Amino acid sequence: MSETATQPEPARAPRLHDKDTGSAAAQASRLTARILHLSGHLKAHPKDNHTRRGLLAMVNKRRKQLLYLKRSRPELYADVIGALGLRK
Repeated sequence: MSETATQPEPARAPRLHDKDTGSAAAQASRLTARILHLSGHLKAHPKDNHTRRGLLAMVNKRRKQLLYLKRSRPELYADVIGALGLRK
């Protein structure tokens, strides 16, 4: 059990500065990476309902972050959506 859990590399959304981790764009980027990782896990383990619940919570949190961005900074929202490849 001494394996270290590595976080998936977040997709590169526009950052406000080098150490940006708290902005809505950075949070949406990190959530997207975690969502993609858990989606792969659920394909391999379809009956893992605890993980499914966590995944749905992350999707809703990302949705709220993106709605905030869309409302407050529409130009940054468009950049984030394009960088993360979320909408067509």
